Parts: sequence; structure tokens; C-alpha cells
Amino acid sequence: MAKYTPHELAAQLKEGLLSFPVTAFTADLEVDEESYRRHLNWQARQGVAGLFAAGGTGEGFSLSPEENAFVARMAVEEAGDVVPVLGSAGGATYLAVANARAAQAAGCEGLLLLPPYLTECDQLGLEAHVDAVCSAVDIGVIVYNRANAIYRADTISRLAAKHENFIGFKDATGDIEAVTRVVATAGDRLFYLGGLPTAETFALPMLQLGMSTYSSAMYNFVPEFALEFYADVRRQDRIAVTEKLNRFVLPYLEIRDRVKGYGVSIVKGGLKAVGRDAGPVRPPLQDMTAQDIQDLSDLIDAAGIRPAEAPALASA
Repeated sequence: MAKYTPHELAAQLKEGLLSFPVTAFTADLEVDEESYRRHLNWQARQGVAGLFAAGGTGEGFSLSPEENAFVARMAVEEAGDVVPVLGSAGGATYLAVANARAAQAAGCEGLLLLPPYLTECDQLGLEAHVDAVCSAVDIGVIVYNRANAIYRADTISRLAAKHENFIGFKDATGDIEAVTRVVATAGDRLFYLGGLPTAETFALPMLQLGMSTYSSAMYNFVPEFALEFYADVRRQDRIAVTEKLNRFVLPYLEIRDRVKGYGVSIVKGGLKAVGRDAGPVRPPLQDMTAQDIQDLSDLIDAAGIRPAEAPALASA
């Protein structure tokens, strides 16, 4: 049973940094229960406001429905007593509904509704998709505005009026005009979070639009740095944010951009670099090369942000 009402959950999430833990896999690409539980235990105790299991960084798009439910259940078991845990729902509407119900059954406090798979969608179809998921569960639902699921302000407003458990809007477009329309129309009825790749890059300007928080992928492997960066953003300390961007985030982006799909792969590469290996990524993503991981490890050391008790990576 959920510990938070949907609105209590929104109030909790909007006031702190959010993390999307990677899903650990074995060398033969099976879910690695031991490694995943160990990672969750570490992530939950660093100071975030919420953990989202099986999200984009968690390769939710590569999980079967059974795996999605298993990952959500493990996350609740390992972290649910410390921090709110949310699941994910994706794919076709019937599958998203099944994911949502499984997340609620697992004890998740809420869920992130990922874009439907492949097909282009217009507003009535997207509205029906969200309507079906919100109607299927009692826990809080956050929509992810990206790819083929771009919601207009009037669509968001209708859904918010109809469903009390529709609580949040996560944006990965960076479309300032469109996001402004959503925030201005829905107001305080929802909470808003940034979801652009490496969200730290956009965190300060997006704060001005009403996004008090964002999902930090790098929290997976440099949690102290990620939390310090978030604190600087909330203080609107532009000098401190710029210093951290130049010291780590922007050079990190240069490594991330070497290969398509490294947005997820670099997070697992970062965990390997700090001695907390969570295994490979599943195809169609590809793992970072040994040299890329070494470059990332060197950057972590040059920036002085290696986590406490994390051993240095041996030179390639």
C-alpha cells in the first residue's frame, strides 16, 4: 500500500533531486538481482527525493513486462523504506496499463508514463493513452513529454482536471514556448521536472520555467557531485553552476556524444569507472569502449569527484 497520496508524493518529489537507477545485467544480459539490489541500497541512502525504477536510464524499454515488475518490486524492497520509489510504464496502451498495475502491486508510490512505442500520436490518442493508465491505478502518474508523446497544454489541462492521480509533467524537449504554455495553464496543479539528456546542462534555465527538479543520470555514479550541483541550482548560484559545468559536465558531454546511445551507456561506464560495475547495456544500445571508460575515469579524477570509498580504475 502506498505511503503517500498522489499530491503528497508530488510535494516530496518537487523539492529534491531525482534519480533513475540503472538496471544491472549479467554478462549474458539477464537481470542481475544481487548487483541491482546493491546499487539500489547505495542510491537510496545518498539524499535524493525519489528513485524511478526501470526508467530510461534503467533501460525500461528493454525489459519484458515480467522483468519490469521484478525490477520495481526489488526497488521497493531495497529502497522503499528510505525514499519514495516509482515504477515505469511504456509501450502500447495495454502494456502500459499492465506495467502500471504491476508497479502499484509492487508497492511503488507512483510511476513515469513513457512514450508509446514507435507510432506517431496526436492529442486525442495521447489523451486516451494517459486516461487509460490513470484510470487503471490509484498511485501518482507523471507523463514524459518527449519523442512521439508531445502533449499540448490543453491536453495536459484536461487530464489534470479529470484525474487526481495525474501529478507531474517531465519534459525532454527543451521547447521553452511549449513548456511555458503547459506550466502557465496547469499552474500549481502539477509539478514539473526536467528530463533532457544530462539534465544538469539545462537545470538553471529550466528552473526559471518552474521546473524545481530534474532527473540526474550521473547521480548513479557521482552522487555527491550531483547533489552539490542540484543545491547550486536551487540557490541560483550561477557562478558555482558554471564552474561545475566546466569542471565536469561539459567534458562529460563530449564523451557521451561520441556514440549514439551513449546517454545510457555512459552511466554504466561511469559505474564501472568508480568500481561499482552494473554490467553491460542491452542491444540495441552498445557498451562504451575500454578507452572511453578510461577517459571518463580520468575525468572523474581530474574533477575531484570520485565517490567516497570508490577505487580508481586501473589504467588501460
